[in-house]
Amino acid sequence: MMMKLKIAILLALTLPFAANAQSFDKQGSRGARGLMPENTIGGMLRALDLGVTTLGMNVVISKDNQVVLSHEPYFNNEISLTPAGKPIPLKDERSFNMYKMDYAEIKKFDVGSKLHSRFPGQQKYKAYKPLLSEVIDSVEAYVKLHKLPKPNYGIEIKTVRKGDLEFHPEPGEFTQLVMDVVEKKKISKRTIIQAFDVRSLQYVHEKYPKMRTALMIDEKEDFENNIKDLGFTPTVYSPYSVLVGKGLVDRCHAAGIKIIPWTVNSPKEIQYMVGLGVDGIITDYPNLFSGVDLPVKK
Repeated sequence: MMMKLKIAILLALTLPFAANAQSFDKQGSRGARGLMPENTIGGMLRALDLGVTTLGMNVVISKDNQVVLSHEPYFNNEISLTPAGKPIPLKDERSFNMYKMDYAEIKKFDVGSKLHSRFPGQQKYKAYKPLLSEVIDSVEAYVKLHKLPKPNYGIEIKTVRKGDLEFHPEPGEFTQLVMDVVEKKKISKRTIIQAFDVRSLQYVHEKYPKMRTALMIDEKEDFENNIKDLGFTPTVYSPYSVLVGKGLVDRCHAAGIKIIPWTVNSPKEIQYMVGLGVDGIITDYPNLFSGVDLPVKK
């Protein structure tokens, strides 16, 4: 009896640490880009059905200051059709600049019907670029109706220095527009603001110090220098998956930072990253999570 009591006490002391060590974030890139049109309501709901813990999405700003789901601030020729149903030539896509359009005009474009050359398995249907607020409302209603766990929202702010005032507002204004939606919808505690541009994350850290942030990285650069340039310790370091090795994972963890690579699109790659000790995976194919051995989420 005494031995069983000692074991129970030992387990009680060690379980919280074990749970933290095993927590794992399953993120759907742009919803479920490999399966559904990206950054659409349908794609987000499909990702929920597949058990993601975080819905990854990108946002841009319209002329009338609406926060819109889109990876580019213009209509990408790969996925877009004009309101007349015509394809957009590659050479012309940047002229379809959403920062120069009111949202009512943006909503008329079809971003779900065109066959995606890199994702031929996508389900095709007519879809539009939704508002961030609309996506949140749809997701929250869906999880309530279907009794699913409430997800986290990984919202990537798409700014680049050369795009200021041409394709988007300056980072502070852009980020504030996003945060206004997040706060109005009361999802701050379930949101992580992501960006490649440190200026957006610095604004969040200054104005909303309790908000979680993720620094995204797409080039081979020194981890310590990246954190120094950022100026504070983010919640997550999110590099392109080809840049990730055991050394980088260990440096992130030593600094108290989670590491969640993107975009990992095969079971073999996912399993490899899990073996390195990453804290989550961003994938275009969230259906792959069911076929690999993942750490148990607390």
